[in-house]
Amino acid sequence: MGALQNALSASKTKTPAYIFGIIILFGLLLGRTICGFLCPVGLGQELLYKIKTPKVKKSKVTRVFSYFKYVVLIALVVIVPLMFAIPGFCEYICPAGTFEGGVGLLSNVENEGLLAILGPLFTWKFTLLVVIVVASIFFFRFFCRFLCPLGALYGFFCKVAMLGVKLDKNKCTDCGLCQGVCPMDIKTVGDHECIHCGKCISVCPAKSIGWKGSKLFVRKNDTDMPVESESCSTV
Repeated sequence: MGALQNALSASKTKTPAYIFGIIILFGLLLGRTICGFLCPVGLGQELLYKIKTPKVKKSKVTRVFSYFKYVVLIALVVIVPLMFAIPGFCEYICPAGTFEGGVGLLSNVENEGLLAILGPLFTWKFTLLVVIVVASIFFFRFFCRFLCPLGALYGFFCKVAMLGVKLDKNKCTDCGLCQGVCPMDIKTVGDHECIHCGKCISVCPAKSIGWKGSKLFVRKNDTDMPVESESCSTV
């Protein structure tokens, strides 16, 4: 996101094709599988969610708020860099930058002098970081679902990505078990909110959900393998 914003803010009238090319490449190959299996911020949130507390379950309200990350994508990643030459998301929101850069820098005792020059912008970002960390204890992947513009961007590729989960509509009985077990705000398996975690595969009674992608990436589904009774014996 930082590279994209910097490219947009510095491009003036030229399109930063190389950045878009890389994003499109990863999107076509992996889509939001990146969110489910590769993102370190997602891992951190899932570990926080394991803390034993009452949890806020997904609902129609959380589904509506899940679209806010698209507002963040358009406003702070695209419009602000193009109009004001400022990397809006990195400048005002990015919790990873605040934690890894700001907090990491200030945690070094040799940088104690920097504390005196901190302004309202760092106060805002640090407060937002704390809110996201605390919220991630109660909401599954709070940042991913409601704020992350990169997840929003990769969501556009979910239907066409080479790797991910897929639904065979001809076999689907619309039982709703996949939606129930999914921790994200999906409407259907593999839509723009799906992070392709695969939890829905094992609960589908019609075996209509499986992995798509080359055998180079994914082994054959265990659910596709014939099951033999333990009581069977050979002669």
